[in-house]
Amino acid sequence: MNVEELSGLPPGAVSHFREEGIEELYPPQAAAVDAGALEGDNLVAAVPTASGKTMIAALSMLSAVKRGGKALYIVPLRALASEKKAEFEAYEEFGVTTGVTTGNYESNSEWLSTKDIVVATSEKVDSLVRNGADWLSDLTCVVSDEVHLIDDGNRGPTLEVTLAKLRKLNPQLQVVALSATVGNAGEIADWLDASLVDTDWRPIDLRMGVHYGNALNFDDGDTREVPVQGSEKQEAALVRDILEEGGSSLVFVNSRRNAEAAARRLAGVASNELTGDERAELAELAEEIREVSDTETSDDLAECVEGGGAFHHAGLSSEHRSLVEDAFRDRLLKVISATPTLAAGVNTPARRVIVRDWRRFDPSAGGMSPLNVLEVHQMMGRAGRPGLDPYGEAVLLAKGHDEMEELFDRYIWAEAEPVRSKLAAEPALRTHVLATIASGFARTREGLLEFMEETLYASQSTEEGRLEVVTDTVLEYLESNDFIERSGGQNEESTDDPAGAFTSAAELAEREQETVDLRATNLGHTVSRLYLDPMSAAEIIHGLEDADERPTALGLYQLVSRTPDMYQLYLRSGEDGTYGELYYERERELLGDAPSEFEGDRFEDWLSALKTGKLLEDWAEEDDEGVLTDRYKIGPGDLRGKVDTAEWLLGAAESLAAEIDSEWTVAVREARARVEHGVGEELLELVGVRGVGRKRARQLYSVGIETPADLREADKGVVLGALRGAKTAENILENAGREDPSMEGVEPRGGARGDSSGSRSEGSNAGDSDQNQDQDQDQASLGDF
Repeated sequence: MNVEELSGLPPGAVSHFREEGIEELYPPQAAAVDAGALEGDNLVAAVPTASGKTMIAALSMLSAVKRGGKALYIVPLRALASEKKAEFEAYEEFGVTTGVTTGNYESNSEWLSTKDIVVATSEKVDSLVRNGADWLSDLTCVVSDEVHLIDDGNRGPTLEVTLAKLRKLNPQLQVVALSATVGNAGEIADWLDASLVDTDWRPIDLRMGVHYGNALNFDDGDTREVPVQGSEKQEAALVRDILEEGGSSLVFVNSRRNAEAAARRLAGVASNELTGDERAELAELAEEIREVSDTETSDDLAECVEGGGAFHHAGLSSEHRSLVEDAFRDRLLKVISATPTLAAGVNTPARRVIVRDWRRFDPSAGGMSPLNVLEVHQMMGRAGRPGLDPYGEAVLLAKGHDEMEELFDRYIWAEAEPVRSKLAAEPALRTHVLATIASGFARTREGLLEFMEETLYASQSTEEGRLEVVTDTVLEYLESNDFIERSGGQNEESTDDPAGAFTSAAELAEREQETVDLRATNLGHTVSRLYLDPMSAAEIIHGLEDADERPTALGLYQLVSRTPDMYQLYLRSGEDGTYGELYYERERELLGDAPSEFEGDRFEDWLSALKTGKLLEDWAEEDDEGVLTDRYKIGPGDLRGKVDTAEWLLGAAESLAAEIDSEWTVAVREARARVEHGVGEELLELVGVRGVGRKRARQLYSVGIETPADLREADKGVVLGALRGAKTAENILENAGREDPSMEGVEPRGGARGDSSGSRSEGSNAGDSDQNQDQDQDQASLGDF
């Protein structure tokens, strides 16, 4: 199908696609058009990576805009949101506007009401529903990218419930669901009342195989000689082989440590194929990476990059990951070793994908367990980019002939597992039942169960009554914690039921249950609006009510660290003793009911929360970022994630404290501000000035400048001496409101305290960029891998 044949798009859209080099639609795209994508019909597209899923989404959204509607594109990751926003912003040349929103869960983002296309994470869309964003009722098209993630136990229920709510809010809504790996695409299509486009067509061939001995054995019976030289590892031989013909490689391993070790080895392989110009560009990139943070992880990554390789995992900061991804897409970096999280949708194609580790540690199994087919196929789908690669190759590694045959059977020739709803798990229902009641989607038990019947879980459930039983358990929990109130039904006498005498007690009880009215309390509305797990809210409220004296920062940090919304640091071997001692030293500061040391897992969880809280306290005491990542054996991305999550939870705790009239609201607010900026109490005023972060605030304080008012009056030479940069000093003085911020002719000099060494901790770089953070970012516990 030629793009000229397309109708129902905004004027200029077809010309735009032609200028992008798109003359003919790929077969899956043409099939989507034939299935009604341009007419507003629901569609599930199970289409391989690189086969044009985004174009299917674009045609659906643009046709909706042409009809006077509004489109929403739901992604699982912040990185994907940024990627898609950049892609869709090109449509502004023919008058279609795009906005992106991925965080600030208390906002309804009303500014997006003027945008034609909105890109958002599923968590953000869920929060928009909870906060009553009026513009959601204007939606006429919703695209759900990577819809197979409904199968994910953490994120899946949110996506599932959000799609169900949007469909109820807009009965005529067009839903377009996209995925490369759905084993039961027909079942998903039935749930969404959608047509199905299910194909394995790709614009370039994807060859899948297993490397064993000195040969790569493909699924079509072909072989390719890839000899392993001397002590060389299989993955190194495969990387070297593809580099020699100008291709790049992605190597998937099962842990961060393995990703970093593999990157060091493979960078040595890639280095042999670099040109002089590439070495110079990579040296510049390495310096950019070192500037992101002063951590060992940053230095290790920079060293790998200089050789043309890199590692990629969740311990990296978002800046690190973006730099690596961009350089790999540009083919400047030749090889990346990554954990499976890189396969979650970010556009990082390679000519050859090597799945080195197809097992990973599974605590529930007590050892190593095979990855599922869906995960491996997601990795394999990264292979091959149209226009750059003549083909793609996806390779598993075997040590023996029997293992090779097992890998063919287990992964190469296998279908991806069916996507199964995870909604019936109590933690997921707890959150979504409260939100469904608070946002008015259900006002009775019967209405709640009717809404739940619209979910994928209900369409898949074979256990009759399971959803009802779990829902009732959750309602009891929410009522006992004062998040909801129930009235009517079994709580009131019923004397006018003529059938009562002829109805069994069980049937009467069921009928009375169904007529129960449900209402969220003010506290319940607050919890839902804050996007908290109700169990997190209950833990925080109990902790604040338990405090007899003003809570310390550590007490509050440990409190939020033991909520379900915080992913705690785990205790390493021997650390139970270290943090057990800390517990007894600072027991009086900890809030809530502490378990006994004889309570096993519960006490260990308490100590894990204490360890996490101590990390946050150390950060707020201005310990250096490099010191913290080394002390706690975490990456800079982990540190940033914990800090962001703590800031969000403490902001929520402040709202809860106000709701329950707690006397500790100010203490919570101060603890939140300290962890947000990573500073002591005395620096809180200074970091309120735009451009002043934890390092610069300490430098200014050390020369006697303690407040914004001091900045407006201080000797300019002292300010310049503390900040060591005229332009920086001018910007900060201007932001502080100084009438004449110019540093022209000013000479730097010392100040009152005579020491501008910076951070309190050893190593003066306090690890922040002193730049404004994007105000619209997800919390790490909800948004990123």
